[in-house]
Amino acid sequence: MKQSIAAIQNEYAPRIAKQALEMEAIRLSVSDPFQWASGYRMPIYNDNRRLLADPGTRALICEAFAAVVAALEVDFDNIAGTATAGIPHATSLADKLQMPLSYVRSSGKGHGLKNLIEGLGSDGSYQGQRVLLIEDLISTGGSSIKAVEAVRDAHGVIDHCLAIFTYGLQASTDAFDALDPSCRLITLLDYDTMVATARASGYVDEEAARLLRTWRLDPFGWGLAHGFPPTVKE
Repeated sequence: MKQSIAAIQNEYAPRIAKQALEMEAIRLSVSDPFQWASGYRMPIYNDNRRLLADPGTRALICEAFAAVVAALEVDFDNIAGTATAGIPHATSLADKLQMPLSYVRSSGKGHGLKNLIEGLGSDGSYQGQRVLLIEDLISTGGSSIKAVEAVRDAHGVIDHCLAIFTYGLQASTDAFDALDPSCRLITLLDYDTMVATARASGYVDEEAARLLRTWRLDPFGWGLAHGFPPTVKE
């Protein structure tokens, strides 16, 4: 019997969260929050590139993505990864499914053909192919939306984006909701499951877990509310 997306997430999310916490791809600290590039102090920091160090973890993520693709029952023609962190996972999935691979740059090259998308023919077009986008992290969703739009500009049909982890910020939900035509976002691991796994494993205590849950309610006001004002950029 075909698995549902929810069943796949329930199976794989705690395992991916455990690996991410152990490998410090996800780090949590409510007592000394991390400073993000924006200057805001946040109790979580994500670097999914650390997951690449372990072949078993890479295989786990690929297996989970492949299970989602099977559950969707959609005939994709091309797997596209976002540069740079989405590329290795898109490559693993494309190899597993024996499908063509492409990747989307954050901006076009400054020389040569100035390609924004690599892996296409000389015309730089998907020629109407159905494309599956692979991301590593969904934060505000801005970079993912740009990648979706780039694929569409290159004449690709894209209505699904898969990612390893999402912070679950409202900004990302709003960004995907605003796409027309729509593009369904599916993540293997969400923020609530990550916090629950961190609590169950003893990575954080109950008070820290509570504070982590409140961060989701007001991520950009959380630091100031807990005595960690943002650093003002000059």
